[in-house]
Parts: sequence; C-alpha cells; structure tokens
Amino acid sequence: MPVPPLRRLLLSLAGTALASLLAVQQAGAGPILDAVRRNGAVRCGVSTGVAHMSIPDAAGRWTGFDTEICRAVAIAVFGDPERARFVPTTAQSRFTALQSGEVDMLSRTTALTLARDSTMGLTQTVAHFYTGQGLLVQRRTGVSRATELNDATVCTTQGSTNERTLEDWARTNRVRMTQIAFDTQPNVLAAFMAGRCDAITNDMINLAANRLAAPDPNALVLLPDLIFKEMHGVLVRNGDAEWAALTRWAVFALIQAEEFGLTRANVEEMRRTSADPQIQRFLGRSDNIGVGFGLQADWAYNIIRHLGNYGEVYERTAGSGGLGMDRGPNRLWNQGGLLMSWLWQ
Repeated sequence: MPVPPLRRLLLSLAGTALASLLAVQQAGAGPILDAVRRNGAVRCGVSTGVAHMSIPDAAGRWTGFDTEICRAVAIAVFGDPERARFVPTTAQSRFTALQSGEVDMLSRTTALTLARDSTMGLTQTVAHFYTGQGLLVQRRTGVSRATELNDATVCTTQGSTNERTLEDWARTNRVRMTQIAFDTQPNVLAAFMAGRCDAITNDMINLAANRLAAPDPNALVLLPDLIFKEMHGVLVRNGDAEWAALTRWAVFALIQAEEFGLTRANVEEMRRTSADPQIQRFLGRSDNIGVGFGLQADWAYNIIRHLGNYGEVYERTAGSGGLGMDRGPNRLWNQGGLLMSWLWQ
C-alpha cells in the first residue's frame, strides 16, 4: 500500500531531525574528551608547589586557584570535583607532559604566548588570571624601583618566559643584569635567601607566594614595577576542539556566575526561585546548552554549587584569604576589570 505524500514528508522531516540530533551529539565526542571519560578523571598538570595556586596541604590534598580551575572542568564532565587528578610539573617539563598525553590540561601559572599557541602543538583555550612580571628584593637593600637594580644578579626559573622578558626590559631601560636560572621555584627562593642573587623575577603571583614562604616575609619587598604584562590560562594539546571548548566554558561558568550574582551559598535557592530566563538557562532549568559536549543540563550549576563563582575562588586563594593580592584586572568587565564570559545562548 503506497505511503501518502504528507506522511512521506513527515517521515522524511523526522529522519532529518533525528540525524541532525545524532550529529550534534557525536560532534561533542572528541578523542581527548572520550579518553578523559574512559579514564574516569581529568589529569591536570599543575606546578610543583606555589602557595595558594597549586600546592598539596598537610593531608596531601591539592589546593589553590589553579587546582580549582581543574576541579571546575572535572565537575563539568563528571559532576564531581574529586575526579580531578593533579600531576606536578616544572616549568621545563609542563609542555612535554601535555604533549605526551601524561596530562589532559595545564592550569599552572603559565603565560599565554604566540609561540606556545603556534609551534608546540598546543591550544590556549582561555585566560583566567591577569598579572605581570615583577621583581622581589631584600628590604635591607633599600631598592624601591626596578631601575635601581643596575649590575644586579637576578634569579629566574628555567624554561619560563621571564628570562627573555627581563633581558628585553633591561636592554630597553639600559640596566645591566646577570641572570641565574634554577629548575623550580623552591630552588629559586633558596638561592635568593642564601644571597646568591639580589632579586627574583617572576609573575606577581609567584613572587607573592615566594614572599609568604620566606622565614620573614616583612624582610622582602615586592617592587611596584611591572616588567611585562602576563596572562595565565588553560592549555590543552591540539586535536580535540570539543575538549578545548569545554575547558574554556568551565572557566566562563565561574565568571558568568559572579556576573549573575550567583554564589555557592545562594545558587540552590536561585535555581528554584529566579525568574530571570538567562539564569534559568545558565543553571540548566530551561535548556541544555551543554548538549554539544554531552554534558548534563545542570553542569554549570554543579560547578557553582561546589566551588562558588570566580570572585569566591579568587578571594580564598589569590585574594584576602590567600596571597593577599588585589583583584585589579581580575575584576569583572563591568567593575573595571578584564574578565568577561562569552554569551550563554
């Protein structure tokens, strides 16, 4: 019996819609994201130990700003912050660990640069911390500005961008400096405290952590000069655009939550009572905007429920509850800062 024309048309449209839906779902499954799911955890490359950024506590649990970024990604994928696994890496080993597949992502005081984006087989997915390179000196030297460090010896970290940027700055400002490079931050600080160099150069995060780790933090002065701008963020290896995008949107979830006024304390109530359609969409009540990644509708809600928003993460790690750094450029765009999420639509 022949199928009526109208029924044939409806069946054809239904088949097309189903194929489109399957294509969208399949598009969200890249090789790295698939491997992460098979492994049951997000393996995250972090530093060997920077206070309040990525460092194990007395019980061996990794804490700090960079580790919270990793946990946000683990929550997005698995709904569980404990599905983040932390692999300590040095400035020299971090990219090899990512390129080789030892880790799935880097979140560890790593500057985003053109060379790293274009020549290393890596993708820089999102900037999540804006800072700059500075100098830490002994208070007893009486030095108050970087230009007063003529003929100084400066300790740096091997394999970092700081070596070249300090050379460029010294040449531009006609300041003579000698650099001594060490493999890890603890070794840099030990050499500095032993008097092997007059100053340490690094990003302001590491320098603030170095100062806190010193026997007498008040004996050290963080100079006000910024040698160079620097932004840190998440890096993944090339070959999985979906995985790169997912890590980006996990960071955006923290930023957007702060803009919406969502906190760890109020997100449950806001999910039940807010009439704002944007908030309802963000929390997965009206749409599943993570369907392309194969995520649950409430993945952003779960991130905020476990971690809070970006401001909460910052304050307990880099801010008043940790390093004591002013938020500065790490404020939201509508508060004079640089942080802005893409649109949740």
